[in-house]
Amino acid sequence: MSAAVGGARLSGTLRGIVAMLAACAAFSVVDAMLKVLGGHFAPAQVVALRGWSSLPMIALYILWRREAGQVFHRGMRWQLHLMRGVLSVLMLVLFTSGLRTLGLGEAYTLSFVAPLLICLLAVPLLGERMQPRHWVAIVVGFGGVVVALRPDGEAFLTTGALAVLGAAVCYALSNVLGRLASRTEPSSALVFWTTVSLAVGGGALALPVWTPVAAEHLPAIAALSVAGFLAQLAISEAFRHGQAAAVAPFEYSALAWGLLLDWLIWRATPDTWTLAGSAIIIASGLYLVRREAPRPAG
Repeated sequence: MSAAVGGARLSGTLRGIVAMLAACAAFSVVDAMLKVLGGHFAPAQVVALRGWSSLPMIALYILWRREAGQVFHRGMRWQLHLMRGVLSVLMLVLFTSGLRTLGLGEAYTLSFVAPLLICLLAVPLLGERMQPRHWVAIVVGFGGVVVALRPDGEAFLTTGALAVLGAAVCYALSNVLGRLASRTEPSSALVFWTTVSLAVGGGALALPVWTPVAAEHLPAIAALSVAGFLAQLAISEAFRHGQAAAVAPFEYSALAWGLLLDWLIWRATPDTWTLAGSAIIIASGLYLVRREAPRPAG
């Protein structure tokens, strides 16, 4: 019986890992399209296009799953949805702004600080305790960020780098608030209202500088929409089938996808500082995940 249970757990974990790899690939396509569209439109308009293009598919999926009652229900925590919406809009505006001057690999390296920030923010917002190993991982991870920012004085703390770091802070705050909201709100509600926030909030910010969308931009918008939808499904499947401690480390595979898309689309390659910084940040994150993994019984 124990062997059967272990085999089922392994199968679920493998499915979760495959789903996480697929989610990272899809999110990398989303970010590549953000960079492409960011060369033609204001960042806020790109955020609005991301929201409006994804909303119909998400709404249809919720209706197909018969989860509309979970999205619209009494006792909704509107304050949390609103705060997460504002943070999501700000995060994507900053990230898209950063991608105007940074490659995907550079942006991902800096954004990998988010899991460490989540650990830090969980103390005051979720009441979680910080162990000495948490502080070790955070200090080492931030050291990796300094390395990735090129401490030789050349291009240190550029506008693009600061924008991506700001986006990482917004993402971490949104993630912690999402964990708080998930105690009473279903995942379908979190995804739906976040997408609505991107559409409405991004649209409102972009209205004064709105640029007409040409036919040549439609393929990128379609890719942005479809990839974003598939990424949401895949990441939900990843954590539904696999243990978080086993699945989470594969989120760092996004760097490989980002470097690949950098080369395929822009023929860009990472420099030594980016690779060294990413190695330090990923190592600190993996250390933290490994230390948090549940120990087997017996």
